[in-house]
Amino acid sequence: MKITPLEIRQKTFEKAFRGLDKDEVMAFLATLSTEWEKMQDENKELKIKLESSEKEVEKLREVENSLFKTLKTAEDTGASMIDQATKAAQLHMKETEMKAEALMNEAKSKAKDMIEEAEMKSKTAVDDMEDRLRSMAQIYRNLENVKEDLLSDIKTFASEAIEKANRVKAQLKQIDIDEELMKVKRDSKPASKKLTLDFDTKLENTEPPAPKELKVEKPQPENKEKKEESKPVEAPSSDSSDNSFFDDFE
Repeated sequence: MKITPLEIRQKTFEKAFRGLDKDEVMAFLATLSTEWEKMQDENKELKIKLESSEKEVEKLREVENSLFKTLKTAEDTGASMIDQATKAAQLHMKETEMKAEALMNEAKSKAKDMIEEAEMKSKTAVDDMEDRLRSMAQIYRNLENVKEDLLSDIKTFASEAIEKANRVKAQLKQIDIDEELMKVKRDSKPASKKLTLDFDTKLENTEPPAPKELKVEKPQPENKEKKEESKPVEAPSSDSSDNSFFDDFE
């Protein structure tokens, strides 16, 4: 049952013996009506605010639901992205491990080949060095043998030269140098005289050429005389007893 302020003001009571004071009752009813009117106004305002608040709450609930859905979607998307990223990372890690393993195997193979090649080269170099050392040792032994032969030949030659020098020295002591020089001079004089005589004879037997005529050409007589050919001068042979001491050096 709703009571309005107007009904409170117009409310009437039946009269009775020893009843209430009418003025007080009317004053109280007026005050009560005023307060009741205020309460109704406040109630209306509160209802309006409540409706507005309910609308705002409804909006907030809608926003909350939207945010919840968005968060849920973001959470699901994040979880999916995390799952995909995890799977991609695992796949990438596996591929990286496989590539790294392949590179390691290739590097090991190359290193093994390089080591084997280096060992072969070093072995070949060592073999070549050993061959060279053996060859040099053989050459050194040959040089030692040649040195010994040369030393022996030098010693023999030196001893022979010393013996020959000693013989020449002994012969020089026994020969008179002045006498040998005089003998050489005596042997050279007849040879020089014979050379001079042969040259004079050749000049005498040679006729001068006939003079030429300027105008009349006459046949010239042939020179029937033949020039004597010069014979080589032979030095007088000396006896073996007249040999010079210089012949001993030949």
